[in-house]
Amino acid sequence: MIRYYAKQEKTFTEVGELHASSWINIQPPFNHAEIEILANKLAIPLDFLTDSLDIDERSRYEIEEDIRLIVINTPILNQVGKESEGFYYTAPIGIILTPDHIITITAIENPIIEKFLQGRVKYFNPNDHKQFVLLLFEQTVFRFLDCLKKLNLKRNLIEQELYDSSRNRELMQLLKIEKSLVYFVNSLSSNELLKMKMKRTDFLKIRDNELYADLFEDIIIDNSQALEMSNVYTNILSGTMEAYASIISNNLNVFIQRLTIVTIILMVPTLVASFYGMNLEHLPFVDSEYAFPIIILFSVVLGILLILFFRRGKMFK
Repeated sequence: MIRYYAKQEKTFTEVGELHASSWINIQPPFNHAEIEILANKLAIPLDFLTDSLDIDERSRYEIEEDIRLIVINTPILNQVGKESEGFYYTAPIGIILTPDHIITITAIENPIIEKFLQGRVKYFNPNDHKQFVLLLFEQTVFRFLDCLKKLNLKRNLIEQELYDSSRNRELMQLLKIEKSLVYFVNSLSSNELLKMKMKRTDFLKIRDNELYADLFEDIIIDNSQALEMSNVYTNILSGTMEAYASIISNNLNVFIQRLTIVTIILMVPTLVASFYGMNLEHLPFVDSEYAFPIIILFSVVLGILLILFFRRGKMFK
């Protein structure tokens, strides 16, 4: 779906014509024929549009004549809900700057783009392409920070549940959080390198604009903060998973140890009973009418002595 937007008389509105628009947004559903037609109309390299649809595309920028491409990764909520996937993954937004238009393209409906479409971003003006790019960068960082806080809260809740019982369900959720954090660390690192390179080369040509330069600097700092938070949460989660793995292994060892001791204690009376199950004539008490209670008493006494022995060695509680 290709839609055209512009700010007319201080109002952000959707327009029906290409030449009247300043912002062109492309998001599903769409077909590649529409994209090819748009690329030909605006003289945009087709790979600028198609590369942005690759879910694994890394953050980067590219220039070809007077057309500039920026690809930045953003967090997306995983609504499929597969057990093997994380709660979040990352997908790229392609930003194409032409002399007259700014184009955004995504392969998945992106909540960051939706905020702009719904008018929930302050000072947004689609006619100011430099400001638009900076605000999109800023909203991307805010989205990462918000998702990180939600993941950390979920991790704390799962840990509280694990204090009561170690179930596979909670451990699988921790694994999904860990996968999400891995995606975030990789994407934030890539985004940070992109922004640092853009700042060094003055890609947006804002070096002489103090307001935009300061905003870009703040965005880079916030991105670094989000990356640091991702690394910290990843380390905490890795330590938590290792600790629970050690606890589960220790509990299993204790259970096996107790089971072995109980087996040994039960084996001695069974051994005594097996002797008297042999067809031998000269066994003790074989002719006594009290043979059965004596054998039972002897087996019980041996069992009690073994229990006392293990308890004294602090091997059985």
